[in-house]
Amino acid sequence: MRALCGAIIAAGAAIGLGLVCIGIGQRYSGVRYLDVTSNEVHWVRLRDLDTALLISVFTVLVVLVIGLAIAFVGLAYHHQRRHLEWHSRSQGHTPSERVPM
Repeated sequence: MRALCGAIIAAGAAIGLGLVCIGIGQRYSGVRYLDVTSNEVHWVRLRDLDTALLISVFTVLVVLVIGLAIAFVGLAYHHQRRHLEWHSRSQGHTPSERVPM
């Protein structure tokens, strides 16, 4: 269940990151990419973003990392639990007995 909750959090954050990227693209679509006179490429750097968009990007990235961490820790805990149950059954214990952690 922990891994599923972490995966749901990570999926929501990935969707949110996509929406933030669409918002950034909408906001800065009017910036000229190539300067015709000097033939230079202009990029919108991360430090040049609006404060609200920058906060949104970092918040979604932090939530994405937290969701992935919860998913991986939840999966590790699940596999450890199944390993202990398998080890208990191989020693002859009945399935009704629970293995304390």
